[in-house]
Amino acid sequence: MTVTVIISVEVSDFDEWKTMFNEIEEQRVAAGIHAKPYRKPGDPNAAYVIGTAPSKEAFTAFITSPERMKIQNSGIITSQPTITFLEDG
Repeated sequence: MTVTVIISVEVSDFDEWKTMFNEIEEQRVAAGIHAKPYRKPGDPNAAYVIGTAPSKEAFTAFITSPERMKIQNSGIITSQPTITFLEDG
């Protein structure tokens, strides 16, 4: 079952974070994840990602992958991500 995923995170530089996000597009697509980054108006450090994944397990495997962890550990992300999973009701 496909799930919708919403992630919120604080970043030190949205444009730099978005560049890093875009660099792992191929890995996301290979995992069946389709996602788009957003910024919160008036709060340049608030970043969001909204997308879909084949399952919660597939998303968890991707988000803990070495490619994705490079972004988490780069210093550009300044808070732990808050991840919300939604399914059709």
